[in-house]
This record gives sequence, C-alpha cells and structure tokens, in this order.
Amino acid sequence: MKITAVRPHPVWLGRRNQLLVKVETDEGIHGWGESGLSGRERAVAGAVEHYREFLIGRDPFAIGALWQEMYRSQYFEGGRVLTAAISALDIALHDIKGKALGVPVHELLGGMQRHTVPGFASTREEPGEAMIEEARALQAGGWRCIRLSPSRPDEGGLFEPRRSIAATVPWLIRAREALGAEMVVGIDYHHRLSVAEAASFCQKLPTGTLDWLEEPIRDECPSAYAALRQMTDIPFAIGEEFASKWQFQPYVERDLAQFARLDICNIGGFTEAMKVAGWCEAHYVDLMPHNPLGPICTAASVHFSAAIANFSWLEVGPDDGRADARVFPVQVKLEGTGYGVPTTPGLGVEVDENALSSDTFRYWEAPHLRREDGSLTNW
Repeated sequence: MKITAVRPHPVWLGRRNQLLVKVETDEGIHGWGESGLSGRERAVAGAVEHYREFLIGRDPFAIGALWQEMYRSQYFEGGRVLTAAISALDIALHDIKGKALGVPVHELLGGMQRHTVPGFASTREEPGEAMIEEARALQAGGWRCIRLSPSRPDEGGLFEPRRSIAATVPWLIRAREALGAEMVVGIDYHHRLSVAEAASFCQKLPTGTLDWLEEPIRDECPSAYAALRQMTDIPFAIGEEFASKWQFQPYVERDLAQFARLDICNIGGFTEAMKVAGWCEAHYVDLMPHNPLGPICTAASVHFSAAIANFSWLEVGPDDGRADARVFPVQVKLEGTGYGVPTTPGLGVEVDENALSSDTFRYWEAPHLRREDGSLTNW
C-alpha cells in the first residue's frame, strides 16, 4: 500500500474553522485527521502541503518512522504549526491502518482499557445565579465532573483580571455549597492571569472549593508555575497548548501538573500522545484531554482515552458529539455523560467531501483583549 494523495481542507464548520486532512492510498483506503491550531488553519495547511511532497509514494503503515521523518528532517524542527500538521497526518495514518487491518484505532494502541470514556461538561453562563442553576441541571443530568465559568471579557474585549476574580470567587463558593462535596468541579482561566493574580484568586477560595484550576497563567515559563505551586494547593490542569513531549517534560517531572490537558490534534497525534501518557503514568498524572474541535478530534481522543490507564475525563466539546450530520454522516456520539468506544475499523468517522467547500473558510481571529489602560492582555 502506498500514499497517493494528501488533501488539507481548511473549512468553517459550526462555530469555528477546522482543518481536516485526508490521506488517500492506492488500495482505495483513506484516513482522516484534524489539526488543533485554531485560528491558524491556513498556516497548518501549508505545512501539510510541504510534508505531502515526500509522503506521496510512502508506506502508510510506517507511522512511527514517518512521524520521525516529518519532525526531524528539517533544520527548524518542532513548533506548534508543524506539530499540528503532523498531528493531523498521524491521526489519518492510524485511521488508514485500522481500516486496512479491520480493527478500531484503540487496538493499535494496545487495546481498550475501558468500554466508556466519561466526559466533563462546561457551564456557559457567567458567574451568578444562572451559572448555579446550569450547574445544578448538569448534576441532575448525571454529570459528575463539570467546569464552571469565570467572569469573562466584556463585549468590547475589555478584561481586567482583578475585577474578574472579585466577580468569580463568591459564586464558586456558592457553587460548591449547591453541588456538594461529591461533584468534581474545575474552572478554566484561559491563561489570563499573572502569577500574583492567580495566587490571589486561589487564596480567596476556601480549601476544597475547586478540584482543579485550568491554565491560570501562560505556560512558557515552568518556573512561574513552580512559584504558583508554592502558593496554592489547588491541582493544576495544564497542557492543551503543548506541542511535544519536551514541552510536557518540566511540568511532569517537577510535579507541576496534576492533570495533563493533552490535545491529540496539537501534540503530534497518537504517536506522541502515547509517549506523553506513559511519562505521565510514571508520575501519577492523569490525562484530561482537550477536545474543543470537531468529530475527528473527538473520535481520536476517545480512542486514545480508551487505551491508556491514567485517564480521568474527556472534555465534551460545544457540539456534544452531534456535529453536522451532512458533513459527518458517521461520527462518535455522546451517550449520556460519556462516549462509547468505537468498535468499527479505524476512527469511526467519515466525512462527505461534497459537503466541504474551501469558500466556507473564514479568516476568524481570536479576540484581541485589552485592559482599561489600553494594553494588550491574553485571550
């Protein structure tokens, strides 16, 4: 079997852009992958096209060797754009191999360790009575792990961290009182805080209010997280932006992350994700995969989550496994509060290319947030 075509599809689907990648073979078997670098899909598509130049004619079963060749055979190896491209291609190659062998992808990863992949849901309301009611409704619906919402930027893109903290803290305390001790509760600050701001936020919360704090500060400087670690006992959930095992290294080895928010569409696909999972297992770090994209990301995350021992919950994306059936006639769907593990060959997702059109792509840009003094701050 040989690779005959590699086709990137940057498209707008639902509420956001997605970069889907199709890899075709001379035996009529194809595979689908997805990139996770939201907002920079054209850049990743360009990288995929570069890789296409030497992937055509190669054996799609040689996944590990092709991963190494894509990563190492250039002077400027690595980086989020390139590993996002490698991720999509690696996922597609696993889809091909699973289909060719007649097995689901998780069988290629060592086999299924759980028959259901439990998920966590997120509230959409800002801190207030409406958020509490939404959280209660999720609890009544059977969810055992939820992520609450911090006070967000206003419609004009203004975000003042201290004001957000003041507006968020009392409602988190009330949420814990309303939900009880058994509910697992986290919050994502989307790296919008400084170390001092994040420490103040944590110190204003009674012990046990949160079970995890996600991405409170930027991740480029592990020593900043080490400093914050000394100021709070709340577990950290970190890693959705990491693009290699080397980025995870200091956070795992220095015990800075208690939950690894690995994104299979950014980290380098299944090949790199399994290495990170093993490393985390050695340090008793559980995987809580990032899953905000489309059905291909969801399916890949489900297979990965099913095949590892150290797993906690999978993020349930905004489409809740019910993405456009016109585009994705076959997809992995949410069943209650989790995902059943696919047993069909490959990923268990198919795409109707006739429903895709390049002219639906939009140059969407993430919000450029500013503070009251006019300075730029993190989105």
